[in-house]
Amino acid sequence: MEHRRLGRSGLDVPALSLGAGTFGGRGELFGAWGNTDVDEARRLVELCLEAGVTMFDTADVYSNGASEEVLGAALAGHRDEVLISTKLALPMGDGPNEAGTSRARLVTGVDAALSRLRTDRIDVFQLHAYDASTPVEEVLGTLDSLVAAGKIRYIGVSNFSGWQLMRSLAAADRHGWPRYVAHQVYYSLIGRDYEWDLMPLGAAEGVGALVWSPLGWGRLTGRIRRESALPPDSRLHDTASFGPPVDDGVLFDVVDVLEQIAAETGKLVPQIAINWLLTRPTVSSVIVGARNEGQLRQNLGAVGWRLDDDRLARLDAASRRTPPYPHFPYWRQPGFARLDPPLVA
Repeated sequence: MEHRRLGRSGLDVPALSLGAGTFGGRGELFGAWGNTDVDEARRLVELCLEAGVTMFDTADVYSNGASEEVLGAALAGHRDEVLISTKLALPMGDGPNEAGTSRARLVTGVDAALSRLRTDRIDVFQLHAYDASTPVEEVLGTLDSLVAAGKIRYIGVSNFSGWQLMRSLAAADRHGWPRYVAHQVYYSLIGRDYEWDLMPLGAAEGVGALVWSPLGWGRLTGRIRRESALPPDSRLHDTASFGPPVDDGVLFDVVDVLEQIAAETGKLVPQIAINWLLTRPTVSSVIVGARNEGQLRQNLGAVGWRLDDDRLARLDAASRRTPPYPHFPYWRQPGFARLDPPLVA
């Protein structure tokens, strides 16, 4: 398994990580994703470790804490071999301090996550969303104290806009607090918005991408094709409304090319989609999910090889769409590319 630096930090992370969104299986969304119990999760962890996948991602809101609980139990005996990534900010209840990233929520939430995960530290701790009602200085000052206490080691964010992330980084620099080194983002062949603002920001500021939903919310599994009905057992029947919107024109253009490349290479459609992401600038790790051993083994087959330049170009052409203002004016005009920021893979 290839390892990469997590942004501008000293931490190496595997190119693939396992997402624990299927662990626990509680609630309308996460129950539809999967219902992996401790024994099943333990087997998935063992397969990951055999393949060199040593980072596991979860969040307090996944199945209302059950995902962290199952992951913590499944990692018993392996804690010093792995990295645990979790997140906090989304509502865990209706109480006034059960959402957001206030000092009160962060302190109690981190302690609760540590308890559920059966550990004394979180390796990569991310804010699951931007909390506009809490001062950035309060958030970062609290994270600084949690790092100093040894409860968390590296910090990051998820689903931030460019201005929200840059405002936080500037405050961290001003006060000498730890900087965010990770941004957990949606990025796929059918969802490339990350490239327009967040990718150049990440490259300039040393923030590595941890990619969630690399298969476009389950649409790039190889089961969805042009002119075919959605399979009756697809989880998209229950979960599509929860995920990012997708243009069907983009989807089927991309699927057509993925199927062509699959026929040419003998690789599976999802393996090709994930491998494409691993060639993109700023990507530190791609988070894959699995409801069973078969899905996990399939996703693990996305590494250890590389798409050639011609196939990468075909995928790029099929998935590219014109960015919105203010990106498109110079993007469309010859000669203006020299103004683009340098991107380092």
